Formats: sequence, structure tokens, C-alpha cells
Amino acid sequence: MGSSPTRGSQYRSIFLKLCFNIHCRYNLRIVVDKREKNSGIPELLRQSGVFVDFATLKVGDYIVFNNVVIERKTVSDLLSSFHDGRLFIQCSQLVKHFSSPLLIVEGNIMEDLKTESTRSFRSYDQKIQQVYDSLITVVLDFKIPLVHTPNIEHTTNFLIAIANKLSRKYSYGPLLRKIRKHTSEQIQQLSVLSSLPGVGGMFAVKMLKEFNTPKRALNASAAELAKIPGFGTARAQRIRKILDNAYEDVDQESQKTLLEHLK
Repeated sequence: MGSSPTRGSQYRSIFLKLCFNIHCRYNLRIVVDKREKNSGIPELLRQSGVFVDFATLKVGDYIVFNNVVIERKTVSDLLSSFHDGRLFIQCSQLVKHFSSPLLIVEGNIMEDLKTESTRSFRSYDQKIQQVYDSLITVVLDFKIPLVHTPNIEHTTNFLIAIANKLSRKYSYGPLLRKIRKHTSEQIQQLSVLSSLPGVGGMFAVKMLKEFNTPKRALNASAAELAKIPGFGTARAQRIRKILDNAYEDVDQESQKTLLEHLK
């Protein structure tokens, strides 16, 4: 039998009091990006006795320790940041400025993707493949650990757990550091290159590091592209084929279909 609403409320009240006593003992403090104010998580952290320090963070959403930063994304945000190139910029900044970055993906991935699929031309299978591609890049290319939480309550519990563990081991909490914010121009540069077949965010970063500008990268020969670590000859030749072959004009109906694929 399930607990009555009254008993459930009592259990929740007791739980919050216990959390408050434990967390205050270790004086937990978490730095939270101002854009997370309306997520509901800061309020849950406060209810558990955690001191929430709002700041404008240029990297990450939550700093729970000096070198531990957490980027939180819903499934919808994960997809949009994958498409516009923000995900790879954010990952680059996370590993550059923090030794222990983490990515939290929050929500019911399968159900949320079904909802997302009804809003755009792309099918559910295309969406799930894009999620897998983005997560594989985060974990394998950027070496950022991934944590999945079903909702904000579980995200809050995870933030508290990691902050609590670190506070027991060390006597100081998260420190803010000055970080130069990436420019929208960088995002546009990465977006141009990551849209090429087989490139994606990580190789886009490598291409810019190798050739310095998108123009030089796009003008590079297949042999020059193939020299990028992990790029390979087949990928390089395919890109050169896409860039060098003349565009074949199509009828209006076919053009409409092609444009729908870009939505």
C-alpha cells in the first residue's frame, strides 16, 4: 500500500530536515549560474540546507568545487546545442578551464525525443542517432563523464552528493575564476565546419587548430585534411567531393524537400 498524502508530506519534511542538518554540518556551498534560477534546482538546494551563490558563469552551470564544474542539459537543449555548435564550444571550454568537468543530461530521453520529433521534420530515429552522436563525442573525444538524471529532484540530489563528498575531503569550497567568454563568431566558425559530412564538433575544432581559419580549412587538399589525427583519407576525399562538385539544379518540389531536411 502507498503512503497517504499526509504521511508522504511528513516523510518529505523529515528528509529535508535530515539533509539540512547534514549539509549545514559541512557548510555546503554551490555556485550556480544565474540562468539556472528558474530551473527549480536552486530552490531545492536551499531547501536541503545548501548555500546557493548565484553568479554569471561563462563556463558550466554549477561549480561544486574548485576544479569540478557541471554542465546541465535537458534533452531539448542537448539537441539544439548539438545543431548550432554550442555543445562543442562548451565542452572545449569545460576541459580547458576545469580538470573535472561533468555533463548532466536531464529528462526521459526516449519520451522527450518523441515529443521533439513531432515538432520538426526529422524522425525519431534521426533524433536518437543525433543524441548518441553528441554524447559519444562528449565522452570519447572530450573525455567528459556523463551523468543521466530523470528530473530536477535527482539532479539536485546528485549535486548535493558530490558537493558533500568533496567537502568532507577538503576544507574549502568552489572558487570563481576569470574566464574569457567565447564569441558568437567562434560558434559560427565551428558550425560551418561541423556541418560537413563526417566532421562534427571535435573534428571542426581540430580543423581550426590545424588551418587557423575556416577558409583555409575549406581550401585544404584531401591530402592535407587526411593529416589531421583521426581524420582519415576517406573522410577527406568525401569532403573535397562535396566542396568541389558543381551544384545540380533541381525542380521546385525537390528543392522544397531538400530545404525541409535542413530544418
